[in-house]
Amino acid sequence: MADLEKIYDQYFQDVYLFVLSLSRSEQIAEELTQETFFKALKNIDQFKGTCKINVWLCQIAKNTFYTYVDKQKRFKPNVYHERADGLDIEKKFVDKAETLRIHKVLHGLDEPYKEVFTLRVFGELSFDHISQVFGKTESWARVTFHRARHKIQVLLKEEVQ
Repeated sequence: MADLEKIYDQYFQDVYLFVLSLSRSEQIAEELTQETFFKALKNIDQFKGTCKINVWLCQIAKNTFYTYVDKQKRFKPNVYHERADGLDIEKKFVDKAETLRIHKVLHGLDEPYKEVFTLRVFGELSFDHISQVFGKTESWARVTFHRARHKIQVLLKEEVQ
């Protein structure tokens, strides 16, 4: 039990900031961070040690956030509107028909491209935070995001032709 307290003390702030970057709400971030640690405690036997504990916790937090958003959408349609971050492909998300096309293409992307693109565009995470989630370097996150964006652009062009 002392180990779990140590993990909580050591990683609470990281997980909280990660969830805050996804939710943009201190109240939601606090609630979901608590839920994340509860789930981690309940499933600690499933942690295999193949990644850093903070990466595992952020994965739990991400899934907890997505579950929360799905529940909110059922009760309050359009609670979360994704915001584009200024690049040409992201601007297309404003158009709903284009959004559906991009989502279909995005769904077909291989990992880690799909998740990095989603975290950057929908989660509005910095490359530094994305690198922490994956346990990689910030330059890896940048390169992976730009490759994902390029793949999406190519697939969208192929779809039109």
